[in-house]
Amino acid sequence: AGGSAKQARDRSFQAILPLRGKILNVERGLNRALSSEEIQAMITAMGTNIGEEFDIEAARYHKLIIMTDADVDGAHIRCLILTFFYRFMPEMIERGYVYIAQPPLYKVSMGKKSEYAYSDRQLQQVLARIAEGTKYNIQRYKGLGEMNPEQLWETTMDPARRTLLQVTIDDALAAEKSFSELMGDQVEPRKEFIQRHARDVRFLDI
Repeated sequence: AGGSAKQARDRSFQAILPLRGKILNVERGLNRALSSEEIQAMITAMGTNIGEEFDIEAARYHKLIIMTDADVDGAHIRCLILTFFYRFMPEMIERGYVYIAQPPLYKVSMGKKSEYAYSDRQLQQVLARIAEGTKYNIQRYKGLGEMNPEQLWETTMDPARRTLLQVTIDDALAAEKSFSELMGDQVEPRKEFIQRHARDVRFLDI
């Protein structure tokens, strides 16, 4: 959706960094991750450098918005990007610079009128408002690329209408444990994490 996002953006204050494919798991291999073109592009774009040379005052942007698809693949990529920030630029999170975009899951069309739903619950609320006998169509978005630039701007990029989630680290120890369990080399901790939270699953894409 990099092309659509570039067309949709307001050039006066928005810049787009397309990440092609899945970025490397930065939890597993530092040297390999840092040699990745996608990781290098992110470091260059931020302007802060990493490690001992990290300088938060050199940050080029104070609002970094992660935009990924609403499916499982998108969640995976989002987790990898968050791992990158958590490991190499945690102060960006602590300063409140990192956000997650909330693209819609559904579009409900009723003639010339349409409404967007950002969750299954919201979809049911939209459907409940439709008068009995009214014809409607439901489109489920699995990827940002399914939206044209106008829709992407209207739902996900327009500051006046978009919904953003600010990424925070309230409990650094708990956050580190979760990242390590999910993104580390050890299979057993990841298995235990999945079993522990299996009943909490609200969205499963198979």
